[in-house]
Amino acid sequence: MPLTGIRVLDLTRLLPGAYCTLLLADMGADVIKVEEPGAGDYMRWTPPLAGGQSALFNAINRNKRSVTLNLKSDAGRDLLLRLVDGADVLVEGNRPGVMDRLGLGWDVLHARNERLVVCSITGYGQDGPFASRAGHDLNYMATAGALGLNGEREGPPVPLSVQVADIGGGGLQPAVAILGALVGVQRGGQGRWIDASMTDGAVSWLAMAFATHAGGEGVARGEQRLSGRFACYRVYACKGGGYFSVAALEPKFWSALCDALERPDLVDLQFSDDGAVHMALEEIFASRSRIEWQRKLSALDACCEPVLNLDEVRSHPQVMARRLIETRESGVEVRPAIPLSEGWRRRDAPRLGEHTAEVLGELGIEGAQLEELRVAGAI
Repeated sequence: MPLTGIRVLDLTRLLPGAYCTLLLADMGADVIKVEEPGAGDYMRWTPPLAGGQSALFNAINRNKRSVTLNLKSDAGRDLLLRLVDGADVLVEGNRPGVMDRLGLGWDVLHARNERLVVCSITGYGQDGPFASRAGHDLNYMATAGALGLNGEREGPPVPLSVQVADIGGGGLQPAVAILGALVGVQRGGQGRWIDASMTDGAVSWLAMAFATHAGGEGVARGEQRLSGRFACYRVYACKGGGYFSVAALEPKFWSALCDALERPDLVDLQFSDDGAVHMALEEIFASRSRIEWQRKLSALDACCEPVLNLDEVRSHPQVMARRLIETRESGVEVRPAIPLSEGWRRRDAPRLGEHTAEVLGELGIEGAQLEELRVAGAI
């Protein structure tokens, strides 16, 4: 697999870092999840449970091994440094300064292994007045301005149901940066310290919104081109419940939709701000059920699709054909978006400390020495 032979030490908890290292693990990296003895990753115990631990944890921690180390003890810290000697990447999600206080800051790690890529994932970054501020996805999206754009015109901001800053700014973008840094190392360069901020990630995804605003167009909630401002790009309620998405942005798609709806008079009003166009489509879609619209528009080449509930997604023919979702004893599992090998799935999410003896055994620590570490509380 592409990352076979790459070893990643994952010191993170909860979603962002776990998603980042999941992407690397699915590409073949040996991800060793370093957890605190006893409690481990907080997400392990978040309901719903499946097979004795959280189904949420299981969903984003496959293909990893778990080691418990007490990094506040000298022995636990020394064990991590021995693991660093043979590692390619270390990912951590502490507030700025915590790793230094543990004696595991960038200077120490880089001196130990000059080829090591260290990625620090935080809410606001390593510097600035908010660097040490606590937060969660909703706060990062609020600070970035993304939350303020989401919702109906004249209505309140609406929280997104997917943690965009966590997964994007704290998971996907750090993984991309890590891969880029690894390429640099393989070309003869040294390792580097990656400062990954979830807020920075969310702001970077607003490049087009900021460009639009700078160009003089309004970008207030509900006034953006792709936020329901125009009738050709909206969600419509259907008769009896259910919704239908219309994204007929190109004139040819809008024209085809208007013909199918028997409203050719609306063709020239595609980007009109006249509320009458919105009302016309609202009345049309409210006249039939979602399934009726699905039957009528399914063969139409006009970018129109029913809005599915989660329990409908699994049975969608495209999702089934792509084998995107599987149900296992450990819970529901989603396949990598871009699998680079048929052998991407190698192991279930680990139990807390399941591989401590195995991994430390690779350092030559076995038997009595392993038991001494347990008694001392280092593992």
